[in-house]
Amino acid sequence: MTPPPGWYPDPHAPHLERWWDGTAWTEHRRAPEAPGPPQPAGGASGRAKAVALTIAGVVLVAAIVTGVAVLGGDDDDGGGTVADTAPTSAPPTPSTTAPSTTAPAPTTSEPSADDPAVVVDELNGITLPLPDGWVRPDNVAEDDVVMTTDGTYDCPAGVGICRHGAVFSRTVTENDEKSPQALAQQDISDAADDAYDRDALGRRLYGGIESHKTVKSGQVAVAGRAGYLVRWQVTTADGPGGYVQSLVFPSSVGSESPVLVRFVFDAGPDGPPLADMDRITKGIRSIDDAGTGGGVGSSLGPAG
Repeated sequence: MTPPPGWYPDPHAPHLERWWDGTAWTEHRRAPEAPGPPQPAGGASGRAKAVALTIAGVVLVAAIVTGVAVLGGDDDDGGGTVADTAPTSAPPTPSTTAPSTTAPAPTTSEPSADDPAVVVDELNGITLPLPDGWVRPDNVAEDDVVMTTDGTYDCPAGVGICRHGAVFSRTVTENDEKSPQALAQQDISDAADDAYDRDALGRRLYGGIESHKTVKSGQVAVAGRAGYLVRWQVTTADGPGGYVQSLVFPSSVGSESPVLVRFVFDAGPDGPPLADMDRITKGIRSIDDAGTGGGVGSSLGPAG
């Protein structure tokens, strides 16, 4: 029997709590809740309860480790198992003489869309990391936007309001093509035109595209699935230009239709760090995180 989903002390960082989804550790972490105020005289029973809860939490973590070790077994085929993502050792037993430093009893509240570091895309069955400087879309007219950089500015061509970065996510349904490589290669031109040539109203916010070049392409594992990305650097008539990326991978939910994630990053000193594009790509996970097989975001060697 493995413990139910919940927050437990992180075996690799005992000062934090980590989400156990009932099968494996996820990457969701949080600081323990602050301990309650000191007990008044006669409050010995409250301290005893705190100690009991602490011991119960440690026993649960030990049960996780034991259960996962049994499930992992002696696997020689190199495939991912539950043991690949499970802790290898239990955290040290906290002192029972200092209740003020003990971790709170684990809870069963599941990570939600309110997590400030994660964007949840329920429709496509994925979560995406939200780097510093990025926010969930607010008053954005475009469809399928899952995050943008914080704030706006006057577009370089002197018309319209622009943002330095945006990420879009949608399911590919308009054709029968299933190959991530073919779909990414087909989409990148549209991604560049939509971002830097003409907007939905036909305006050239950046004066139009003058040239482009491929700066990265190749296979990449996303949410445990084999995907493909193509990244262009775009030169525009006005402003510093930017980067666009089309990333396609099979969904892990429903009919496993291809999921397309588009990235739009302005170049220049005001644009978001290009490293955020790789950080978001590598951090995409299936909502059903236990089904990723440990391959979340691992590179298959995109060409530079």
